Amino acid sequence: MKNEKVAIIGAGNLGKSIIQGLIDTKSFPLKNITATKRNLADLKDFEEKGITITSDNSSAVEGSELIIVALKPHNILSVLEEISSKINPDKHIIVSLATGISIAQIQKSIGKDLPIYRAMPNTAADVQESVTCICSTDLDKERNETVKSFFNSIGSTIQINEDLMEAATVIGACGIAYVLRFIRAMIQGGIEIGFDANTASKIVTQTVKGASELLIQREQHPEFEIDKVTTPKGCTIAGLNEMEHNGFSSALIRGIVTSYKKIEK
Repeated sequence: MKNEKVAIIGAGNLGKSIIQGLIDTKSFPLKNITATKRNLADLKDFEEKGITITSDNSSAVEGSELIIVALKPHNILSVLEEISSKINPDKHIIVSLATGISIAQIQKSIGKDLPIYRAMPNTAADVQESVTCICSTDLDKERNETVKSFFNSIGSTIQINEDLMEAATVIGACGIAYVLRFIRAMIQGGIEIGFDANTASKIVTQTVKGASELLIQREQHPEFEIDKVTTPKGCTIAGLNEMEHNGFSSALIRGIVTSYKKIEK
């Protein structure tokens, strides 16, 4: 992976999070990364750190082997058609980050038989904590490892079937926003019961981090850890029951399903 040249086509918020994560890991040569965007002013900070920036997608593709296409669903296919003449099936690996656009659609737009992957990271790539779901019809082990290695450098990866990619978008990518909204609400509650905003934020963010680590390291169901905290007639169970009476879990589940249905449309 260290010798691969990478083009990130369409460095918007997600693309920039990936680039920042790559910069901070210091495990990938920045001179091997090219990022594209129409407005290059947004990428000037990356250029100062050694990233090549350009508004020319075709030249970025020509100079790279691994092509990360971080474009929106509404324009990815047209851009792929524009640069298809520069895509070499013997040289390039295409990785699409676009929600709702299938491998078959990407293949048709490019008009060539070559290795195509779909991946769904999230903006926690910025701090090397993304979870990236990956799918492909490519059976080549070396190329699979190349793609996994790239995304492992900004977090962790999970291989899934393509029919689950939209669900992965909701849980893994939209999920960042859901969790952040929950954190914001906890901070607001902390302020109401007496903390200043800064102190409440420190307590809440570390509490959320600790809760996640408990589940990751202990590999227990959340309810197992909840039971440790909910003593009979205690304040924790009183608070949880009040939240449930007001539809806490139901609202979250309905939000997830609504996001999924939006993608399906």
